Amino acid sequence: MNVLLIGSGGREDALAWAISASPMLDTLYAAPGNPGIGEQATCVGLDVTDHAAVVAFCREKNIGLVVIGPEAPLVAGLADDLGKAGIKAFGPSKAAAQLEGSKGFTKDLCREAGIPTAAYRRFTDAASAKGYAAAHALPIVVKADGLAAGKGVVIAETLAEANDAIDACFAGSFGSAGAEIVIEEFMEGEEASFFALVDGRHALALATAQDHKRVFDGDKGPNTGGMGAYSPAAIVTPEITQRVMAEIIEPTVRAMAARGMPYVGVLYAGLILTKDGPKLIEYNARFGDPECQVLMIRLRSDLLTALIATCDGVLDTFDLRWYDDVALTVVMAADGYPATPQKGTEIKGLERASALEGVEIFHAGTRRDGDRLIADGGRVLNVTARGRTVAEARERAYAAVRQIDWPGGFCRSDIGWRALQREQSGAK
Repeated sequence: MNVLLIGSGGREDALAWAISASPMLDTLYAAPGNPGIGEQATCVGLDVTDHAAVVAFCREKNIGLVVIGPEAPLVAGLADDLGKAGIKAFGPSKAAAQLEGSKGFTKDLCREAGIPTAAYRRFTDAASAKGYAAAHALPIVVKADGLAAGKGVVIAETLAEANDAIDACFAGSFGSAGAEIVIEEFMEGEEASFFALVDGRHALALATAQDHKRVFDGDKGPNTGGMGAYSPAAIVTPEITQRVMAEIIEPTVRAMAARGMPYVGVLYAGLILTKDGPKLIEYNARFGDPECQVLMIRLRSDLLTALIATCDGVLDTFDLRWYDDVALTVVMAADGYPATPQKGTEIKGLERASALEGVEIFHAGTRRDGDRLIADGGRVLNVTARGRTVAEARERAYAAVRQIDWPGGFCRSDIGWRALQREQSGAK
C-alpha cells in the first residue's frame, strides 16, 4: 500500500517512523515533510491547502491511505474532499473536527450528553465576558474558541489578567480563533492526556501520557504547544481508564453519531483528574504533539493496520499491544520560543545523540541547507527515549540532549518529574 502523510512536525515524524515499519507499506510519501521525515518517506512539495491537488497526487501515486497529522487540514475539510474522491483518509470530517476547532461546540456537546467538564459560558463581545469574569471566583480560564496552536488559553489568577486575556482575544491576538471565547471555571487536579481510536461507532483506548505545557522548569512561564511528555501516565489507572471510556469517550462517540457527524480518527482528550473523578478539559482531533512521539515508540503493534481498521469501522474486533517500557521525550526549542523563536541557527551532533541506546530523535522544525541542519521553527527537536523505568528513559533522553551541539536552542531539564517522584516513592 502507498501512503501519504500530511504534515511537517515532530508528530508526523513519529508517525512516519511507525508507519515505515509496517510490512503492508510499499511507499510512504509526506507533504510537506521535514528532514527527519525524509529519512523514512519521500517528501513532496504539495500544497495541502489545495485539496484538488492532493486528490490528484493521490490518484497519480495510487495512494491507498492518507494520514492527516495536524488539526488545520482536518478543520478545513481535507478528509471530506478525499472521501468524496474515493480516497481513504485517517482523520475526522470537517464537521467532526469541530471537537477541536471550536471549544464552544465541544462544551455544548458535553452539556447535552452529560459529559463531565467545567462550567462555562460563550461570548462574542468583551463587555459581557468581563462582566461574567467579574462575577465568578478566581482563578478563571479564558479560551479562544478556535485553533490557536495550543496558546489560546489563559488561567487568570486576577481579574486584571482575565480582562487582559479577553481583550487580547477580541483584539485579534489569535486571529479569527479569538472572535468568540469561552470562559470556564478553574478545575483543580492533575492533568493527563488520553487517546482513543474511533471508527464512528466504536472506540479503542490507546496508551496514556502526560505532557508539560509551560515553557520553563517547575511548570513556570507561558503555555506552549508542549515541552515534553512521557508515557504511561501512572495516575491514569485501569479504573480511571474505564471511567474515561464510559463517561467521556463513548458518550462523545454516540453524541457525534447522533448529530450525523460520526467521528473517525484519533480522539485526544485532555483530562483533569479531580476529587470527583476525571473531567474533560478539551478535545483535540489528532494525535498530541509531543505525546504522539512517546506513544509511537511504545507501540508494538502495526500502526498502519490500526489506522486502516479505524477507517474501515472494525475497531470492535481489533486490539493493540504495547511495550511495558516507559517512554519520555524532551522538546528542544529555539531561543525566544514561544514568543519569537530565533530561526536559522545550526544544529550539530544528532548522529552521536541518536546512536545512544533506546533513543529516537524526531524532527519538529528543521530544514536542510546543504549539509547543514538548520532550526526552522519554535519547537525544533523531540529527543525521545525508551527505558525500563522512568529514571532510565529520562537519563537516556537527557544523555542524548547533552550530545546535541545547538547553542541556539534550549529545553526544560525536569521533564517527567511527577512520574519520577511517583516511581521513587513507590520504590521505597
